[in-house]
Amino acid sequence: MKRALIFLYGIAAYLFFFITFLYLIGFAGNLFVPKSVDSGESGSMVLALIVNLGLIALFGVQHSVMARQGFKSWWTRIVPKSIERSTFVIAGSGMLVILFAFWQPMPGIVWAFDGGGAILMTTLFLTGWLIVLASTFIIDHFDLFGLRQVYLEFRSRDYTPLPFATRYLYRFVRHPLYLGFIIAFWATPVMTVGHLLLAAGFTGYILIAIRIEERDLVEFHGRAYLRYQERVPKLVPRPGMSVPDSHRPVQTT
Repeated sequence: MKRALIFLYGIAAYLFFFITFLYLIGFAGNLFVPKSVDSGESGSMVLALIVNLGLIALFGVQHSVMARQGFKSWWTRIVPKSIERSTFVIAGSGMLVILFAFWQPMPGIVWAFDGGGAILMTTLFLTGWLIVLASTFIIDHFDLFGLRQVYLEFRSRDYTPLPFATRYLYRFVRHPLYLGFIIAFWATPVMTVGHLLLAAGFTGYILIAIRIEERDLVEFHGRAYLRYQERVPKLVPRPGMSVPDSHRPVQTT
């Protein structure tokens, strides 16, 4: 019964993430959602700035703290290891729901494209989200979002961490998932002040998160990751900088 409940908990966490992820696409793109980054009545720009920066910081702190190995070592003394990842997924998705609910619109056009420019920006926007989703499957989508862990617990099997390896996008950049987010947040036909704050805030968080995560990755994988750092850039592909294809890439979030 306990294993079955853990398995159901993991499935519920994944479904919560998936719905939140779809809403995030609509929120950032002003598409098919009741409240987006630019919807709603505008008020004080100063208050909106303070609230929105606080929401981005809240997500960043939660995501960064709970992803650290030190926190995980402490946290798994309280919760079973099999649901640690699922709980992280629930917490991160919850922070996004809070951001959606309390985000304050900040009107004012920074840039606006129409015609071919709008089509190009929309294409880049969708490409960014495609890169994000593809990166999760290259890593191991179901391990990243906790389903593999709860499934192994349900089958009474021990969990083994994924080995360090590289393939596809991870041959050319160390963090394609983060690159996809950056593209998706910045590629918009109409950039408002509020959207600019969202894009800049999450980009800043991503750059900080990469720096922190790479220290953990070096500590966990040692010389293998140091060699990977030397041969592959963080976010922007460069001619001649890549590694051979291998079975599975290192988890980076």
